[in-house]
Amino acid sequence: MLARTARTARTASLLTAALALTTAGVNGGVTGASASAGTVEHRGVVSADPVDTTPHVLDGIVNAIALVGGTVVVGGSFSEVRDAGGTRILERANIFAYDLASGRILPDFAPDLDGPVNALAAGTSGTVYAGGAFAETGDVATPRLVRLRLADGAPVTSFRARASGGKVTSLLRHGSRLYVGGDFTHVTGVRRTALARVHAATGAVDPAFTITPGAPRGPRVKVYAMALAKDRLAVDGSFGTLDGLSRPQLGLIDVGASPAKVAPWRTDAYAAECKPTFPSYVRGLDFAPDGSYFVVVTSGGWGGSRKLCDSAARFETRARGETDPTWVNHTGGDTLYSVAVTGAAVYVGGHQRWLDNPHGRDSAGPGAVARPGIGAIHPVTGKALRWNPTRTLGIGVKAFLAHRGGLLVGSDTTRLGREYHARIGMFPLP
Repeated sequence: MLARTARTARTASLLTAALALTTAGVNGGVTGASASAGTVEHRGVVSADPVDTTPHVLDGIVNAIALVGGTVVVGGSFSEVRDAGGTRILERANIFAYDLASGRILPDFAPDLDGPVNALAAGTSGTVYAGGAFAETGDVATPRLVRLRLADGAPVTSFRARASGGKVTSLLRHGSRLYVGGDFTHVTGVRRTALARVHAATGAVDPAFTITPGAPRGPRVKVYAMALAKDRLAVDGSFGTLDGLSRPQLGLIDVGASPAKVAPWRTDAYAAECKPTFPSYVRGLDFAPDGSYFVVVTSGGWGGSRKLCDSAARFETRARGETDPTWVNHTGGDTLYSVAVTGAAVYVGGHQRWLDNPHGRDSAGPGAVARPGIGAIHPVTGKALRWNPTRTLGIGVKAFLAHRGGLLVGSDTTRLGREYHARIGMFPLP
């Protein structure tokens, strides 16, 4: 009983500190008190012991997490949630929110989205952007993109951006600009293939951003993930070109230029084929807090140590011309979906069984270390850190969000850090 009381007190203390840091603001150019990938630096590795207060998502999968002030917003494909210490089941249609410090689910934020949420981005004035495969929010038409008020879950009617011809898979807000990625063909009636930039307040399509991915690897062009550092927007997905320039599955865009233009940085690291069932295999990416490098994680199936299938790879942002990865860490045949870079560590998540496994072929090769479902890599050496909380594998980790108090994790399974944490959990900083 004394041990449990001490643990509860420790959790409360950690979360109080996390909230204080979060509400103090976040660096990296993101306005307000919101956290986004690539903007938060940690001095050390997070604890392997998850906090006890995060709520539980009782079905489906978590695809996205956003932090707006002290409120965590969770999106995915699910229908039921409950508080960590409660028994009452609450209906939530693919999105819900909870208080970071207490873990309590917000009772008045219950938008009725009729399809999955794939992406979230923190907004200003107590709002959040959601993108996905939905068509309506309640009885309001909001095709694949909506801005919601946290106070009551209602759509912000002044934001009028809508995507058509496909779904939204990635969102990123920087000041007054909202970047939108997916496999859509139009945004608010304007031709935009898989990538667009809109005004964050009105949703008006930005005419100064017309970068067009092309040469699809597979049935259609798709942007899987985006990350921003200063004047460089990194995008990856099912494409071979950006504005006609060879950029196989990965490229950088100079968003400091007007109009925006494709940066001279390029790599052929993802030009090679993996398994035929994965014509495009890049998945998550994230910049280091200082923007000097970024890390890409992939699917693809086993492809040998010379290919970047099922791997994490670091690239230097300011390299010019053809560039190779600084390091590569292979799983040996298992997918990585998500990555968060905090300076102290590169966190990777998927349904991997191992890291440091370039010679494994759906097996543990020489030097492989077990890191089931989640792991951390040293940002300089590219080797796995000792951090090994474990999680039940399932499909995999689809969402990370590093904030000043720790690391939020979203997935499709119920065991994280050897404890019950259904589909959402948080590792605090010690």
